[in-house]
Amino acid sequence: MPQIIVTAGPTDQQGSGTVMLRERVNPEDFESERFAANLVERLGWAVVDATEAEQRQGSAEPTHEEHPEPQPATRPDRQSAVTV
Repeated sequence: MPQIIVTAGPTDQQGSGTVMLRERVNPEDFESERFAANLVERLGWAVVDATEAEQRQGSAEPTHEEHPEPQPATRPDRQSAVTV
């Protein structure tokens, strides 16, 4: 089944890297405008997360004297567009 994958950091031919989004899709999924809009929203979040992860990886490692603030696992501004 086809997949859409967004990763952070360098990847090799096996696709290893930090996976921010992995989504299986079917052609039929795109018949729904709602699905397409939600997919684009999830892709946008994954791209932002991947960019932030790469920036964190590129920054200097903290010394034993530095104690960075822990990063939240999810962002409070993310609200699903899906309504039931």
